[in-house]
Amino acid sequence: MWSKIILYFPSWSTLFQAGLALIIPLGIYYINHSLFSFVGGKGAKIRHSSGRSLSDKHNEENVDQKHEPSSKVTGNYDSDLQAIREAIGQNSDVHFREFVMKKFHARSVLVFIEGMQDEKLMSKQVLEVLMFEDGQGQDQQKQPEGLSNSFIKESLMPITQISEVTSMEELYEFILLGHTVLLIEGMKEALLVGSPNGAIRSVNEPTSEALLRGPRIGFTEVLSENTSMLRRQGLNKSLEMKKFQVGNRIKKDLVIAYIKDIVNPDLLEEVNRRISKIDMDFLPESGYVEQLIEDNYLSPFQQAHNTERPDRVINALLEGRIAILLDGTPFALIVPVTFSMLLQSPEDYYERWIPGTLLRLLRFSGAFIALMGPALYISFISFHPGLIPTKLVISIIGTRQGVPFPSVIEVLILEISIEILREAGIRLPKPIGPAMGIVGGLVIGDAAVNAGIVSPFLVIVVAVTAISSFSIPTYSAGITLRLLRFVGMFFAAMLGMFGTIMFFLLICIHLTKLNSFGVPYVTPFSPMRLSDWKDVYIRAPLSLMKRRPVMMKTQQRKRRS
Repeated sequence: MWSKIILYFPSWSTLFQAGLALIIPLGIYYINHSLFSFVGGKGAKIRHSSGRSLSDKHNEENVDQKHEPSSKVTGNYDSDLQAIREAIGQNSDVHFREFVMKKFHARSVLVFIEGMQDEKLMSKQVLEVLMFEDGQGQDQQKQPEGLSNSFIKESLMPITQISEVTSMEELYEFILLGHTVLLIEGMKEALLVGSPNGAIRSVNEPTSEALLRGPRIGFTEVLSENTSMLRRQGLNKSLEMKKFQVGNRIKKDLVIAYIKDIVNPDLLEEVNRRISKIDMDFLPESGYVEQLIEDNYLSPFQQAHNTERPDRVINALLEGRIAILLDGTPFALIVPVTFSMLLQSPEDYYERWIPGTLLRLLRFSGAFIALMGPALYISFISFHPGLIPTKLVISIIGTRQGVPFPSVIEVLILEISIEILREAGIRLPKPIGPAMGIVGGLVIGDAAVNAGIVSPFLVIVVAVTAISSFSIPTYSAGITLRLLRFVGMFFAAMLGMFGTIMFFLLICIHLTKLNSFGVPYVTPFSPMRLSDWKDVYIRAPLSLMKRRPVMMKTQQRKRRS
């Protein structure tokens, strides 16, 4: 009797795999918990010991510096000009154009940065107007006895943007930012004339989010151009933009855009708080902002969506989200973000709902294959060939005859080769990059099969996996799945199908715990919100999408009145 009972018990290898399947996730959980406790506890100790955090101390220092009395423009031409020369005149690109306003016998100077203003505009509407003896045809009786800012702005210079500056420190900053400064003898205010107008890139089609149907316009590196693109999407009095200055040593403008009567006030307050706490010397790209304001920097998944498309930003704002635009980069950030949002494309809404739904389902399938394809291959071939149909197993075994490596090694060889080719194709010049990637993949794959290093069936699996990763519309999300694919291969090589399933469950557990600005990352699946399922796997007809997502907790739930 005992011998019959023992026959029903699994083998020692199966019990060992089951034990590892239990121990590994527990170990990962405790390591993750300990790491977060160490990071959080260390920050708490710093705050408790000093009574304030380092960022709070830095903010207080900045406040103290702002309250310090700064030097003012005195109206003494010689002393003011000398102060400017001593402060920034040593820079070779700072130019001083001195002249005399003959009508008023006042010495004047234009201070500007080379290449950051429209020289023809400055010559015609500033120098010619101020240097002309009779005031450029102005009525002599209307001219006052002395100069004043109001007279210059209202009667002399036909320029739209003119503002006054009284602080010398602000004057230096504006000059270095590219503004043209006019300093006139006897006036205690300097004038900012026009706006910075350096060489910029023309508006082109977004390269990272190409569409067959949709607008062909993308953001540029100029913040004012990007904000104007949002305005040009259509008239909306509720579209508001709030400007910040970020960077301690090199300051740049940052704008958050939102629709006032739709956005959740708590979300807006949280975004303002995180932006105001950014403490870095320089932010060259919006990726810096994304990493400094995200909820969990240890997660491989992005918690802010980057895009070059103004139409995508406007649609996100209408859902109650917030856009972050940084000067000097064409990539805007959209927060909060969900996982399903990373697999959606604007083209889903420009096509009818049936083809839009089909394309979206193909992307979700492609994302699953890109993540789990090699891991499933290793599990089936090395541990569970009995789960594959017999004829297919015989065919695969025949193609693997003579291959000297186990399945995990040959998968690693091909996957690393594909990743190197992909990266090389991006870095090479555009005319030869795509050709090199295609030819290199064919040559390496064919040579590897002929040399007996890998099996032909594996080449098919790796090729399908690589092609599936290209179907993901967000490049950053594709990088994450490519990274996790190697982790899944490690789990499959250790535990077979147990490890593959455990890897997938760990990803699901992590996603359910992840938040983006207070919004669950996998909503509307967890927590379950069936009303938001109209725009996840299936893109419902536009006539049925009458309400905004519940997860955004917007002020106005209905899309249509």
